Amino acid sequence: MTAADHPSDSRPGPGPGTEVLVDARGLRCPIPVLRLARTLSEEPAGTLVRLLATDPAARVDVPALVRMRGFELVEVAQEATWTAYLVRRPAQG
Repeated sequence: MTAADHPSDSRPGPGPGTEVLVDARGLRCPIPVLRLARTLSEEPAGTLVRLLATDPAARVDVPALVRMRGFELVEVAQEATWTAYLVRRPAQG
């Protein structure tokens, strides 16, 4: 099963290095970035969060959130009809 097959948020398991999926396809600004921010704040340092978003505003909002909160934007990939953003919550230090 690929990330595209997940109809909603999924949590494969807790812990650093884990990837959590936030499926915000079909949702409008500001919901995708708010869900990303909430998920990153709830997960431990080192967690990767993959946001799937169709809203064009996410192209601006996600990098802005990353800069403001000190997260790491690992990857941005254009998929079929959505964009996938991979963001890491770095270790506090």
